[in-house]
Amino acid sequence: MTTTGEQHDALRSLLGAWALGACPPAEAAELELHLRACAECAEEAARLREAAGWLAVDEPLDQPGPLRQQVLDWCLARRPAELPVPAWGVPYAAETAKLDALLRDLGPEEWQEVAELPWHGGTEYLRPAEVLCHLTAVDGYVALALGLPDPVPAVPGTAVTPVERRVPPQEPDARPRAPRVPPQGGRYAGITERTARLLAGAAGAPPQSVRARWRRQTHDLVRTAALAPQGSTPVDFGFAAVPLRDAFVDRAFECFVHGEDVARAVAYPYDPPAPQHLRQMVELAVRMVPRALAGLRAAQPAGAAGVAGVAGTGRGGRRLRLVIDGPAAGEWLIPLDGPDEGRGDGRAEVPPGGEPVASMVLDGLEFCQLAAAHRDPERVPVGEHGDRAAIREVLRAVPLLSRP
Repeated sequence: MTTTGEQHDALRSLLGAWALGACPPAEAAELELHLRACAECAEEAARLREAAGWLAVDEPLDQPGPLRQQVLDWCLARRPAELPVPAWGVPYAAETAKLDALLRDLGPEEWQEVAELPWHGGTEYLRPAEVLCHLTAVDGYVALALGLPDPVPAVPGTAVTPVERRVPPQEPDARPRAPRVPPQGGRYAGITERTARLLAGAAGAPPQSVRARWRRQTHDLVRTAALAPQGSTPVDFGFAAVPLRDAFVDRAFECFVHGEDVARAVAYPYDPPAPQHLRQMVELAVRMVPRALAGLRAAQPAGAAGVAGVAGTGRGGRRLRLVIDGPAAGEWLIPLDGPDEGRGDGRAEVPPGGEPVASMVLDGLEFCQLAAAHRDPERVPVGEHGDRAAIREVLRAVPLLSRP
C-alpha cells in the first residue's frame, strides 16, 4: 500500500486516539494497515501505545504526573475535541478528576476515615463516601437546571432525620456529639435535606458504588455543559439562583475544598487548583463579598461599633482594594456600602470619589481557604494599608461565603 503525503499526515493524526483505544474501527483498520508499511509511524505508535498503558483506569497514581496530560495534549493538537468544554466548566472537570484520582487510591480502611468539613456554621464529620453523597446532592441542582435526572429521590411528605455522625475511633470523646449534617431549617434547608436523603439511601452501600454514582453524574454534567457554552441557564440552589457558568465554578470550588478535606483525613498529597482555575474561583468569591458584608452587618446587634455602624453615616461609595498575590494574581475593588457587585475583571480602577479607603494583600489560595471557612480571619496572613476596621470587617465577612 502506498500513501500520499496528505494520506500519511491524516493517518498519523490518528495515532493518539488509536493508542488510547478511541479510534473508530474503520479508521483503526486503515491505520494498522499503514503501520505495516511505515516504519516511522510504527515506531511512534509503539511509543504512544506503551505510554497509554500507564493510563489504565485501575492503575495506581505513582506514574509521572504530566504523562497523561502530555498524551491528551498530543491527541487534541491533532484532532480537536468535537464538543469542547467551556472555559467556565474546565475547573469543575479538573477538580472532579483530581478527587476521583484520590478516591481510586483509597483502601478499605481509608474509606472508613472521618474527614472534618468546617464551614462558618460549624464542622461536620463525614467519611469519604458521605462527602460524595453531599457533593452529589448539591451537584444535583446543576443537573436539574440542565435537564438531567435528579440523584436525590423525591419523597413528598417524608421527613429525613439526620444520622448521628461517627466520632473518629482514636478520639472518642474529643468533640460533643452532633448530627452529621446541619440541623434542618434555615437558609440551607434544601441542601441539608438533600444531603440527608442521600446519606440515608447510601447507608450500608459499598463506597465504590457511591463513587461510581458521583463520577457518572460529574461526567454527565461536563458533557451537557458543553452544549450550553453561553452558561446563562439559571441554577437555583434554594438560597440563591446563579447563572450556569457561576454554578460550575462554585461546584469546582467546593469539590476542591472537600477533596482537600478528605485528603487531609487519609494523609494523601493533594495539589491546589491550576492557577487559571484558582483565578476563576477567586473572581467568583470576590463578586460575592458585598453580599457577605450585608449578611455580617445584619447579624450584628443594633448600635454595634465598627464599620457596620459607619456604613449608615452617609459615606456611601467606599471601596476596598483587594490585591491577590501568587498564581491567581489580580486586583479587585470591593464595594463596602452596598450589596451591588463591584468590578470583577481583575482591574482595580479607582471609582469616582477618590482612592479606596483601604487595601489588603492576600495569597489567592489563602483567600479561597478563608472563603471556605478553613482559615481564621484573625490569623490569616494579610498585608494591610489604610482603614484597618474596613479590612477586618471584610476578613470576617469572607468566611460567610462558606456553606454546608
